[in-house]
Amino acid sequence: MNLIEEQKLEIENKLEKEQSNLDLLKERIAKSSQITKGIDTILNTFEQRLSRLEDTILPVYNETENLQKCQYNIERTLQALDNVISYYEVSSAVEDVIEKGPGVVTEGGIELDVYLHSLNRLAIAQKYFEKHIPQSVELDNVTTLFNKGSDKLNSEFKTILDKHNKPMLPVALLNLINNDEDTSNEDVPSTPSPIPEAAKTDLIRMASWLLENGRDEYLTVYGKVRGGVLQRSLTLLRNHQRSVSGGSVHGTAGSPMLRPKFQNRHEPSRRPSTRRLHQVFEKKANRMLLRASQTIEHSTGLTLGTRRASSHLETPYSGEELDSEQEMENYLVCVVALHKLMQVEQSLMKGIIAPTHQPRVFELIVRDAMDTVVQDGENIAARAKRCISRHDFGAVLVIFPILKQLLALKPDFERTIEECDPNVRSKFDSILNTLHATGAKALEDFIESLRSDSVTQLPKDGTVHELTSNVLMFLEQLLEYADTLGRVLADDPGYSLQLDKLKSSDKNKALLGLYIKKVLVQLNHTLLSKSEQYSDVALKAIFRLNNNNYVLKSLQRSNLLELYRISEPKCEQYYYNSIQEHKKSYSYSWSKLLSYIWSVDDSPVNLVHGEKLRDKDRALIKERFAGFNKELEDIAKVQRSYSIPDVELRESLKRDNKEYIIPKYNAFYELYSTIQFSKNPDKYVKYKPDEISAMIDRFFDVAA
Repeated sequence: MNLIEEQKLEIENKLEKEQSNLDLLKERIAKSSQITKGIDTILNTFEQRLSRLEDTILPVYNETENLQKCQYNIERTLQALDNVISYYEVSSAVEDVIEKGPGVVTEGGIELDVYLHSLNRLAIAQKYFEKHIPQSVELDNVTTLFNKGSDKLNSEFKTILDKHNKPMLPVALLNLINNDEDTSNEDVPSTPSPIPEAAKTDLIRMASWLLENGRDEYLTVYGKVRGGVLQRSLTLLRNHQRSVSGGSVHGTAGSPMLRPKFQNRHEPSRRPSTRRLHQVFEKKANRMLLRASQTIEHSTGLTLGTRRASSHLETPYSGEELDSEQEMENYLVCVVALHKLMQVEQSLMKGIIAPTHQPRVFELIVRDAMDTVVQDGENIAARAKRCISRHDFGAVLVIFPILKQLLALKPDFERTIEECDPNVRSKFDSILNTLHATGAKALEDFIESLRSDSVTQLPKDGTVHELTSNVLMFLEQLLEYADTLGRVLADDPGYSLQLDKLKSSDKNKALLGLYIKKVLVQLNHTLLSKSEQYSDVALKAIFRLNNNNYVLKSLQRSNLLELYRISEPKCEQYYYNSIQEHKKSYSYSWSKLLSYIWSVDDSPVNLVHGEKLRDKDRALIKERFAGFNKELEDIAKVQRSYSIPDVELRESLKRDNKEYIIPKYNAFYELYSTIQFSKNPDKYVKYKPDEISAMIDRFFDVAA
């Protein structure tokens, strides 16, 4: 009961408390409603005031804006009027400036900045009249004056170029080539610019203005002027080469590029040529060596064959041949010089000529010079072809050093002209193709000339045929150009098919090895055929022996053998076998001599048993000794005139003769020299074995 009352009391208290809170909330809601009404009244009043303010200010604002627009339009109109008026006045304002022209190099002219500013004013006026009043007189006046000013600017551009159009002197050009190859940086001056920097800056500004205003005549002017400079530079170099080659060994001997940097006053010397031209001069050393070997042969009495002019290999050392070599050297110098000049011109035109127009202008610059170099190359090839037709293959060798150097220069040359017209790019290739074809024809015709050689005269002493020595000399001179010859031979299908069968890491050496094999095989066939003209079997064998031995020794002392082994691994053994075979053939020449003597086993029976000699036996012994003596004397007389230039071969053959003859004769001599077969035995037993040995020692020596 008490619990219920307590709960009831608690509930009443809570109810009372909630009622109090409710009353408080109603009171506050009433106050809030009152405040809301007050704010609403204030806002309504503020809105009414803003509305009245807007009605008052907006017309003023609009009026002010209209006044500002009017002011802006008036200012623009006045400015436009000023501009239009200036367009009408520009002709008279700049006429005096245009008449005087730019004064970059012309006396009394206007500064370039002022002149270009005046031309810009005319250009703007011209565009205005063309757009707005195309039929006006003012347009004609402005256009006439603008064209006149542009022409004068073009003329001034050409005048500046003409002022600085001096060609590069040969000395400077040769030094430029030499400095490019110099590995050290000492005493190597920088290449001076053909046009001073200040003049080049003016040219750049003038060219930029002319191009922007559609006046591109200067591009052609620049190309022709600089092209003429390049051509004159090459002409001066060519004239210089001709002038200094009159009494010298090579055409560039007088140029600074061949002088040492620090030359001894008392010991004049020459600086080596550039590495690119190094091979050009080595052929002269070979020829000097050849002449020296001829001198040695004459002084020692040994000969390598009849020294007559070959019909197809070697011509006498004449001034014509020297000129051909000088032409080769001069041509190579000119090609390298052209490349250097092209690089100089390419560097010079950067900035002056816009990149988009550089290929066309560069083509104008180099076209004539390239044509000249191409023509010179074709002339050399034509001369080589004439030499081929005359079977003068020694003179044709100039083709290969030129081809080698041009192939080495080709990558740099192509980079220089890579953006030029295809016709220009193809000119350098045309030189290479012409020389390539000429070289290929020379190589093939050389073999054909061996096959069809019409010279029938043979050395009377059986020495080395001049054909053999010339062929080996020709092949040795080809060694320096193995890479070049490899490219030439690679185009021949016959060599390509054989190359596939060889195992060689160096394709070019393998191809040259195949060519060497082909030449030597044909040489061997030709010599064998020619040797059939000898009626003397011994002389025929000596001739073949000499030539085979000479080929083998020549191969061994040079790098020819290394290349020959690529195509024919057993080539050396072949020549050894051939030498032995020819020695054996030579030994047959002693058959008749040996037929006069016999061994103990072949002697008559009565002599063996010591029986008394019969008249018939004595006559037989006399006959044998007499026949032996006569045959020996005949052989000695004939074979003394035979020639074997190689000392080792000569002594070996003498030794073989002794080993073949002396033992047999000694047995015969010991058997019959003591027998009384004649009252005058000295008449028949004329030679002792040691005397025959001494006689054989005098073989192959015409002075003995």
